[in-house]
Amino acid sequence: MKNYKVAVVGATGMVGRTFLKVLEEYKLPVSEYVLFASARSAGSEIDFMGKKYTIKELNESSFDEGFDIALFSAGGSTSEKFAPIAASKGCVVIDNSSAWRMDPNVPLVIPEVNPEDIKLNKGIIANPNCSTIQAIVALKPLHDKYKIKRIVYSTYQAVSGAGVAGWNDLENGIKGEQPKKFPHPIFNNCIPHIDVFTENGYTKEEMKMVNETKKILHDDSLRITVTTVRVPVFNSHSEAINVEFEKPFDLDELKALLASSEGIVVQDDPQNNVYPLAAEATGTDSVYVGRIRRDFSVDSGINMWVVADNIRKGAAANAVQIAKKMMEMDA
Repeated sequence: MKNYKVAVVGATGMVGRTFLKVLEEYKLPVSEYVLFASARSAGSEIDFMGKKYTIKELNESSFDEGFDIALFSAGGSTSEKFAPIAASKGCVVIDNSSAWRMDPNVPLVIPEVNPEDIKLNKGIIANPNCSTIQAIVALKPLHDKYKIKRIVYSTYQAVSGAGVAGWNDLENGIKGEQPKKFPHPIFNNCIPHIDVFTENGYTKEEMKMVNETKKILHDDSLRITVTTVRVPVFNSHSEAINVEFEKPFDLDELKALLASSEGIVVQDDPQNNVYPLAAEATGTDSVYVGRIRRDFSVDSGINMWVVADNIRKGAAANAVQIAKKMMEMDA
């Protein structure tokens, strides 16, 4: 296996720092890392891989030195400008923003779900939305076996999904300060409003889940509706997912299928208060599934509760796992 040269773009942000943490844990065959950020952070130092790295300013010539892979987490406008530049220099960009997700020429990848789509890349691979990733890791094996007809997503999303500013709003709100990121106080509150509202009454976050689910599963026939809610939890998203299938199922077999699927940990013993919790998911890369029960209002349906660390599996770890899978495909 060859040694790769990897760029991390947006290395000083919340997801960028988690990129570095995950990369330290995964120990990929990388000979050289170069860390980039905006002019504001350039020149600062970060401890990474047991030594100090100096942050370089991202500019049009940053990729001239030649990289194999670049992990981007610097926002949509930065990705729109710099990802094509990196790709033109022979680098494969794994982008964490929403900029490229719905581009028909850019694969949208979750390694446990559609790793084969990695090979379709033309220089850019998109990381899905955090709330979409954990949902589809849980849904893919069920879709393969029972064919999903309809999905109802209800999300309970942590403030870390809104970056440092969202985290600060909760911390400061506990002290009685007014919000700066959210339109209302998040402490002691639930806000049914993530991203901006669109003309159809849904938010962009809700429409992302609809459109990304169809793209990743390669199935435009799916009927999907979504409500996304910001909750006063620091980290890890929780989701109540209702699914209607075309085929009948045995509940014990369905649970066993989930338990044997890659990336999933089933925690489903409600009589003993065992079910997925945000506080326990934080810091891990698994998707936790519990409260799995039949939906008696339809012929073939279930409800389940799905929890994952939105900064790790929902962003940084998924991107690093894509890179790892790419390297394995090269070997």
